[in-house]
Amino acid sequence: MSFYLTYLPITFANEPVANISTVQSATNAEKLIEEGEQLYKSGNFSQAAIALQQAVRAYELQKDNIRQAAALSNLALVYQQLGSLREAENTINASLNLLGWDAKEQKLTVDRQNSEALAILAQTLEIQAGLQLSVGQPEVSLTTSQQAEKLWQQLGNAEGVTHSQINQAQALRISGFYRRALDILQTVNKQLQTQPDSAMKVAALRSLGNALQLAGDFERSQQVLQQSIDIAQNLKLTEDVSIGEFSLGNTKRAKGEFPSAIAHYQKAAEFAPNSSTKIQAQINQLSLLVETEKTADAKALVPIIESQLANLPLNHSSLYASINFARTINNISDNKDIAQILARTVQQAQSLADKRGESYALGSLGEVYEQTQQLDAAQKLTEKALLIAQEIDASDIAYLWQWQLGRLLKTKGNIKSAIISYDAAVSTLQSLRSDLVAVNRDVQFNFRDRVEPIYRQSVELLLQEKGQGKPDLDKVRKRIETLQIAELDNFFREACLNNQFVVLDKVVDKDNPNTAIFYPIILENQLAVILKLPNRPLIYKNNTVSRKQVEQVVMQLRKDIVQPEKTKNVKQLSEQLYNWLIQPVADDLKASSVNTLVFIPDGILRNIPMSILYDGKEYLIQKYAVALSPGLQLFTPQALTKANFNALTGGLSQIPQHENFAPLPYVKNELNEIQELGVKTTTLLDDKFRSTILEKTINQQPYRIIHLATHGKFSSKATDTFILAYDKRIYVGELDTLLKSRGEKRSEPVELLVLSACETAAGDNRATLGLAGVAIKAGARSTLASLWNINDDSTAFFISEFYSQLTSGKTTKSEALRQAQIKMLKSDNYSRPSQWAPYVLVGNWL
Repeated sequence: MSFYLTYLPITFANEPVANISTVQSATNAEKLIEEGEQLYKSGNFSQAAIALQQAVRAYELQKDNIRQAAALSNLALVYQQLGSLREAENTINASLNLLGWDAKEQKLTVDRQNSEALAILAQTLEIQAGLQLSVGQPEVSLTTSQQAEKLWQQLGNAEGVTHSQINQAQALRISGFYRRALDILQTVNKQLQTQPDSAMKVAALRSLGNALQLAGDFERSQQVLQQSIDIAQNLKLTEDVSIGEFSLGNTKRAKGEFPSAIAHYQKAAEFAPNSSTKIQAQINQLSLLVETEKTADAKALVPIIESQLANLPLNHSSLYASINFARTINNISDNKDIAQILARTVQQAQSLADKRGESYALGSLGEVYEQTQQLDAAQKLTEKALLIAQEIDASDIAYLWQWQLGRLLKTKGNIKSAIISYDAAVSTLQSLRSDLVAVNRDVQFNFRDRVEPIYRQSVELLLQEKGQGKPDLDKVRKRIETLQIAELDNFFREACLNNQFVVLDKVVDKDNPNTAIFYPIILENQLAVILKLPNRPLIYKNNTVSRKQVEQVVMQLRKDIVQPEKTKNVKQLSEQLYNWLIQPVADDLKASSVNTLVFIPDGILRNIPMSILYDGKEYLIQKYAVALSPGLQLFTPQALTKANFNALTGGLSQIPQHENFAPLPYVKNELNEIQELGVKTTTLLDDKFRSTILEKTINQQPYRIIHLATHGKFSSKATDTFILAYDKRIYVGELDTLLKSRGEKRSEPVELLVLSACETAAGDNRATLGLAGVAIKAGARSTLASLWNINDDSTAFFISEFYSQLTSGKTTKSEALRQAQIKMLKSDNYSRPSQWAPYVLVGNWL
């Protein structure tokens, strides 16, 4: 469905004007090109491919390389829509070869002055860039788009330059260059504002709005899309109004503004010039109604869509509309009706020779049979769907069928084969890392429904294995780490973890034999704990407790812990968690003489500080230093020595007028205290604490500590995770470019990043993803942060004690944290958990 394409849609490459002498011989081929374009626009891709194949042969016989290349480029575009990516790649390479383009050297091998031939080359490169992006090669796609832009500039074609720049921004975002991508989009927006209103401007603004939505900049996406719609309305471009409303609905949906999203989908359907466009808008509206559990409204919309689907002409758009409709109504309609729709779409896909559509329909039908417990039939359909997906390299749907096959085999009791299928699904997901965050395909990517369960169900199976060396505990914990990486990829909408790490086991076994590593894993019907003790095999303990029970205890604890009068409740809930997580291995810990516990918390367990766990007499922090790690690996750990104690400190005691946060009057004392303890500091306070000054100051010298005493928020959405500077909110996506912009002056990462006045978003069970995201984006070895907002003076007390311990040079960061928290616990003023417990150390604990 073309509305889901995130890369700027490319129109057919224009053919050069024929010379009079060749007009007669070229007429048939030109008609085939026109026919192919019409079929493409109507969504009939298979027939379009046939027409274009004939045109290619006709031009080949005429030895007309330029027109043959144009036809091949258009054929590659059609193959891409069909999901035949190998054919598309071969076809585009053949086109570029005819045009005299050297792919290796990225230059023309012939002297081409003909502007029409150069325009075809530029369009062909754009088609190739889109193809490269769709197969997860954003860096290569960027280079290709840059070459296309040079050609458009040479030709003086502003429209082409705009196309290329938007596509470059998309490739940059996927490669992780968030700020560069947004800078380009900002530039494009400024350029578009100076242009007169036209159909091209409407399309370019819409593409820009879609790109901004994918980059997570929802506010600007909304503004730009609304402008596109307004211009389309003034120019009476009804179809563009409909498509714009559809895109705006998607942006509102991504923002979580569901009623507004539904209203825009309704407008998209209202303005749609044809049934196909109207149905796609209605299906998105239906899926949102189902997602938000407005079942009555959803059921009322079902027959309206169903009656229109029956009257659609058979093409690829109507095929995918039928499949998506069937999948959307899966939980609100009769299985028999859904099966009939899907059986019909299987036949339609076969008649259209759409292998991707056939695989998608077969697998979806297999899922219906799985739900009705027709397991043998479900398995046959799933295996067939998987075979087709693998034949056409459609990895983004193949993993769904590998997972489905694993579920079926598990239900049949074939654990060994089920594990093989789950392993294959995880492996496919791994290979798709950059692709999944790159493009939003017809099969919409939903992390919680379509990715996370694969990892958790896989771990459940692995823990059921019997026999020598089973269960394979190392494989289990690596599987969970892979899930955590996938969560962060999904958080950032990019494959973000590409730094150099060391394996935690090596750190514990060789350098720190006083440290134990905990891996709690929340599964549907059990809470598993894997413990790594120095130079010993992994230990596995299992608690028969449901995921819902664990979540209930953690959510109540998180709610009570911030209320000073609820200390008794906090102890009871913390003791329950202690009994689940620590008590089963308490004797092992005692016998090993470890003094530091590093937790790799799973799921909702990230929302509470592990230091709060209570054994009935003491909190965990009173017995052990405690730290967190985002995964099994971390930056090469290294102790912070007194010799390299220099810090960049910054913060806000006065809040800017445009923000609604409470003042932090103790910030000045907090920053002065750090300096008085002997740390060499450069301080940026209040109006000096601006993002621009911060970036400039970071560049001036290599700071080992960055301490920011300012409001901030951690959320499960990167777009809501930020720290507050005087001039703006610095969002998590910008942190890497801000804190890593130290050039050649800094080869080492920041040793310690302190965020002393931050909090997690209220009611967000995955908010601490934001904290892990900040720690990773900042590139710091260690991050010390608060999980909730606390009294300003208690923060100053804690920070003073923490740095006092740290500057003694006799302790690790985790032990400095422990001593500071114990000092608060023993004090008269700060002994409640709400005051001493919010601080967590993420990353290197040394």
